Amino acid sequence: MAAIGGNTAGPGDAVLNVYINHDKKFAFVEMRSVEEASNAMALDGIMFEGAPVKVRRPTDYNPSLAAALGPSQPNPNLNLGAVGLTPGSAGGLEGPDRIFVGGLPYYFTEAQVRELLESFGPLRGFDLVKDRETGNSKGYAFCVYQDLNVTDIACAALNGIKMGDKTLTVRRANQGTSQPRPEQETILLHAQQQVQMQKLVLQVGGALPTKVVCLTQVVSADELRDDEEYEDILEDMREEGRKYGNLVKAVIPRPDPSGAAVPGVGKVFLEYADIDGSTKAKVGMHGRKFGGNQVVAVFYPENKFADGDYDD
Repeated sequence: MAAIGGNTAGPGDAVLNVYINHDKKFAFVEMRSVEEASNAMALDGIMFEGAPVKVRRPTDYNPSLAAALGPSQPNPNLNLGAVGLTPGSAGGLEGPDRIFVGGLPYYFTEAQVRELLESFGPLRGFDLVKDRETGNSKGYAFCVYQDLNVTDIACAALNGIKMGDKTLTVRRANQGTSQPRPEQETILLHAQQQVQMQKLVLQVGGALPTKVVCLTQVVSADELRDDEEYEDILEDMREEGRKYGNLVKAVIPRPDPSGAAVPGVGKVFLEYADIDGSTKAKVGMHGRKFGGNQVVAVFYPENKFADGDYDD
């Protein structure tokens, strides 16, 4: 708390009492002020003795009553980097204005989801829920806006919008569904227009999937010159590609012995029978290391692949 600047009630220790249940591996921590207790919520996910610690409110926590006593959110100016935490991640995600965002396409990155949500204003907290083992998106997220007045506007504007083959479900996480007030209708209309524009940007930016995944930073031209080495690499990529779905074809363009330029040399193309397979492959292989290189995986136009056009 001292390191992040969370002791805001004055000199001394913010913690008054601690009760630890060693058998069940949990503890109750009593803070000296409401504000400092809210600041402590920002420490969710902090590493302690090699393990991440969950910091939550007690089960009988009443957000409405708490809001009347003092700040129910952590101070946005806390120095979370001092303890290895990322500002604005899970720490600000408590209270009645937390929003649930479901139905997200699995291939959407954190940056793309944030970009969509921030059409309405800056976020106080954001968390794209991921599978612990694979690190892949589970298709839903939570967020809290800095300006709580846009909470219902964002929910109304985003809920039901189609993204790829998915339909978004966006609502207050505590099910407290309230409609925008009449004076908010103009803002809502503007917000919906912003979302449609943002959706178009995401589509144009290549977010929508195809059945073909293009990998770069995997192989070098020199590795592809030798026939035997080429066949080994091709078989390795086929084997790796099959882990994610029904692989139809793997293509690795080779350099021309004459030295003539060949489009696509240094890339690997994986064609799948369906988008589910290609999406899993893109998510699973992007950022992985092959031969010391960090792979970049993107979707590739099916028509260009079918025509044998492997240029950018």
